[in-house]
Amino acid sequence: MPNNSTKILFLSTLISGMLISLCANSWMGAWMGLEINLLSFIPLLSSNKNMFSTEASLKYFLIQAIASSTLLFLILLKTNIQEMFYLTKLSNWNNLMSLPLMMKIAASPFYWWLPSVMEGLSWMNCFILLSIQKIAPLMLISYMLTDNYFIQLIIISSAFIGAVGGLNQISLRKILSFSSINHIGWMLTTMIMGTNLWLMYFTIYTINIISIISMTTMINLSYISQTFNSMNNQKIVKFTLFIAMLSLGGLPPFLGFFPKWIVIQFMTQNSMIFTSTALIMSSLLTLYYYMRMMYTTLMITNSEITWTISIYPKYKYSKMVMFSLSILLLGMLSCTLMLWMY
Repeated sequence: MPNNSTKILFLSTLISGMLISLCANSWMGAWMGLEINLLSFIPLLSSNKNMFSTEASLKYFLIQAIASSTLLFLILLKTNIQEMFYLTKLSNWNNLMSLPLMMKIAASPFYWWLPSVMEGLSWMNCFILLSIQKIAPLMLISYMLTDNYFIQLIIISSAFIGAVGGLNQISLRKILSFSSINHIGWMLTTMIMGTNLWLMYFTIYTINIISIISMTTMINLSYISQTFNSMNNQKIVKFTLFIAMLSLGGLPPFLGFFPKWIVIQFMTQNSMIFTSTALIMSSLLTLYYYMRMMYTTLMITNSEITWTISIYPKYKYSKMVMFSLSILLLGMLSCTLMLWMY
């Protein structure tokens, strides 16, 4: 919880802007909610203590302002061309209006800004950027999305760019940002199904992000090399961090595999064979760099001095660690039981 009254104010207006977009019954109302959300997030990003956060907030503001102005231009253009603003599933307007919203969530053609912005943020701001800031644009995209070659191209390119982009990264923030781009491809696929399946996918994705960011905040991690010799006296924290990463990648025993399992089942029923193959291959690539990080940290470069273990005090976040571990390990079982009972 932020200990500053200004941060609490901007955080509350950020959430209210998101809720305005979700509850709006017109596109102008949705645009207004997006603007309130954006202008509330910028003061949370900028900090006098860190020049990288100021640079990141400026980049984020420019990108989001371009996307918002483009969305407003398209809204006004369509209301001028047509007498009433209505959505048709067969129109190319839907694809055109989805583009600025794709830029807001860093989907495939507009992904370049997310890794550089993430690199300059604190972990709390990274969590807001990866989860809360995506809810309103994703909901607006879900109103318009239909299955066509344009959307399929965005899905496949998002999945592969997110998978390939994280292979040569050493920063955990950039790895999470490319993983987010990969998951955008999966979420767009769930929207094609015509159900609220993407809400379930996004919820489980957010749970994984909360687990990873809480662990990295505890240990104060920013780069892969820092995991080699950190918290050797508390191996359970390392295991929880890497289990959360494997869950984010979609390894079967963990919670993150459940939404991908459901999506693959829906896609095979709808004969989307090529798209499902591309998404599964991209998930294997993301699992590769998570597994490479875990294998190196726990087996190859792990070094510790045994006589210093007794100096460390008892770990104070053990309840949070055990809660995250139980959710990640038992979440798949509970979700499968609920699905079976339903």
